[in-house]
Amino acid sequence: MLGDPTTRTADPTLDPTLDPTAAQITLAERYAAHNYHPLPVVAAEAEGAWVTGVDGRRYLDCLAGYSALNFGHRHPAILAAAREQLDRLTLISRAFHHDQFGAFCAELAGLVAASNPMSSTGSVTGAEASPGVMVLPMNTGAEAVETALKLARKWGYERKGVPDGQATIVVAAGNFHGRTITIVSFSDDPDARDHYGPYTSGFVTVPYGDAGAVADAIDDTTVAVLIEPVQGEAGVIVPPEGYLREVRRTCTERGVLLLADEIQAGLGRTGTTFACDREGVVPDLYILGKALGGGVVPVSAVAGSPDVLSVVRPGQHGSTFGGNPLACAVGRAVVGLLTDGSYQRRAAALGTVLTERLNALLGKGLVGVRTAGLWAGIDVDPALGTGRDICSTLAERGVLAKDTHGSTIRLAPPLVIEQADLEWAVDQLADVLATR
Repeated sequence: MLGDPTTRTADPTLDPTLDPTAAQITLAERYAAHNYHPLPVVAAEAEGAWVTGVDGRRYLDCLAGYSALNFGHRHPAILAAAREQLDRLTLISRAFHHDQFGAFCAELAGLVAASNPMSSTGSVTGAEASPGVMVLPMNTGAEAVETALKLARKWGYERKGVPDGQATIVVAAGNFHGRTITIVSFSDDPDARDHYGPYTSGFVTVPYGDAGAVADAIDDTTVAVLIEPVQGEAGVIVPPEGYLREVRRTCTERGVLLLADEIQAGLGRTGTTFACDREGVVPDLYILGKALGGGVVPVSAVAGSPDVLSVVRPGQHGSTFGGNPLACAVGRAVVGLLTDGSYQRRAAALGTVLTERLNALLGKGLVGVRTAGLWAGIDVDPALGTGRDICSTLAERGVLAKDTHGSTIRLAPPLVIEQADLEWAVDQLADVLATR
C-alpha cells in the first residue's frame, strides 16, 4: 500500500557493515540539506537531562535544545498533557474555538502579569499599570518575532501617527532573532545574512549594551526597540547592569515600544520567569517560544500590552497551526510548571554553582565566562582549539554542548539537571582543557 510505514526499507545503497551511528549519519548526509553541521551523535532516547544514542551511549545534555528543553526531556507533566490531548483533539481551524485556546491564553497572560510588579520605569502603553495582558499564539520563535515586528509597525501607524511606510525599529548588533528574510535583514552575522537579499528595510542597528546609542538612534519614525535581554546565540552576552532599565526609561519617555525577545532567555532559564525580571523591567511585548513547547511541539507567543495587540483585527494576521489544541495543552502544562517559582529558584541556585565552577577555570583554558542563571557562555583560549574542537571532545566524554563563533561555547543544561551531574560536566570540561 502506498505510504504504508510497514513497507519502508533501509536505503538499499547503504553499507550494511556500518554501525548504527555511522549508518544514520550517512543517510542524513546523503538525503538532508546541509544547513546544520551536527556533531557525530545520533540520539535515540532521552529522559530528564540525559540522552541515549543509537549505539547505547549516554550523554548529559548541556544544550537543552537551545533552551527548548528547559524542563528536560519527556517531562512527565508535559507528556501527560500531550497524551491526553492527542486522544481528544489535535487541530481545528481558528475559524472555530476549542477548549484549550482561551485557557492557554488566560494562563500565559496570568504568568506574565504575575511576573511583573509595577516598576518605576513606566510603559509606553500603560500596560504595567493595567491588569490586562493579551496573548497572540504562533508556532516558532521566528514567527513570534515577525508577529511582534508587524504589531509594532501597525501600532506606530495607527496609534502613534507615524506616516505609513516610514516606521523604523532599533535593533542591537550581535542579535539573533531567527532566520526569515526580514529578520536576517538586520542580522550582522554573515552566515545568516549573506546572499539572501534584497533585504527588508526599516531597521537601525546600534551596539548591544549601550543605552545611550539606543536613545541617539530614536527619531520621529521609530516605533520600537527590539532587544534580547541576554544575547544567546552571540555567546550568552549579558548586558551591563542597568542597561535594560535605561532602555525602558528611554522608550517610555520617547513614546517607543520595548520588544523583549525572551525566546531563549525566558521561562526560567536565567533564574527568573523572564530575563527582564532581573532588572524589574516590563517590556510592552514579550516574545516567547522554545521552552513554551516543552520540547514536544513548537509553541510561541507574543504577550503584553492590549493596546498593542488590539491593533490586529480578524483576517490581518494568523497561522493555521498557531494556538492549535495540542500546542495549547502543552503550553498550559509549561505555564503550570512555572507558576510556583520552583524551577526559577532551581535555575538560580544551580546557576551559582555553575558560575563558581567555571570561574575557577579562568586562566586554566578559559579566558572568559558569562552567566545568567543556568546559562553560560565561555570563551576558550584559541590556542587550545576552536569551540567545535572542544565540544567534539566533550561529546566523546559524554557531554553535549554547542559552540558558537570561534572558540566560544554555550552551556544551557535543562533546569532539572542534578547538581552532581552539573559538576561532573564541568569536571569533564576541565579535563579537556587540561589535556589539550
